[in-house]
Amino acid sequence: MSNVMILLKREFASFFATPVAYVFIGIFLILSAVFAFFIGSLYERGQADLLPFFNFHPWLYLFLVPAMAMRTWSEERKSGSIELLMTLPISTWQAMLAKHLAAWLVLGLALVLTFPLWITVNYLGNPDNGIILAAYLGSWFMAGAFLAIGICMSAMTKNQVIAFILSVVVCFLFVVSGSNIVLDAFKNWAPSLVIDTIASFSFLTHFEAMAKGVIALNDLGYFLLVTLSWLFAGLLIIEQKKAD
Repeated sequence: MSNVMILLKREFASFFATPVAYVFIGIFLILSAVFAFFIGSLYERGQADLLPFFNFHPWLYLFLVPAMAMRTWSEERKSGSIELLMTLPISTWQAMLAKHLAAWLVLGLALVLTFPLWITVNYLGNPDNGIILAAYLGSWFMAGAFLAIGICMSAMTKNQVIAFILSVVVCFLFVVSGSNIVLDAFKNWAPSLVIDTIASFSFLTHFEAMAKGVIALNDLGYFLLVTLSWLFAGLLIIEQKKAD
């Protein structure tokens, strides 16, 4: 774990050595406020909660997280620094884990910096802060799953734009698989087991309950499973490219 911590510090610092983290956090905070107050009608609802804020998180992550993750391996391969990284006394899995944890911490920092919204609803009313904390936790775990997909796509190609596009497409499929538009297309001919299976893959299905304060182990476990699965897939891709 000492190797992971050393790499984690290096990767985390690299986000702030360039404008990447600052731009990501700035855009995230601005869009979060816009979606919560203007599109989500936080004031007009007359309820002291942050549900309009959290409802838009999957759609924010859909584009912002792939933009953040696209450089993780693509930049290493394009600059040639991946060869140096692979000569260090660390495993590919340690490097993969460190990259994910560093970016995940940046995402967590972005979420923490939305605390003025939490202060606002507490000023306006008496919200259930336990529900809000549960929603923050669920959002962070969901962001980790988005990030793992982006890192895997970044491992596939040297081109960051291609990595971004692939990440958005795959993440979009995970988001909309539980939507009514998708499920209605299967209702007329597919058995209920198939429909339930498709819906169970949706990030929306698992996050909506957590956004309302219901933290279930199966929802957290789902996001952890997705995260580990895509990180493992990225690991296999890097190992294959090393062999080539």
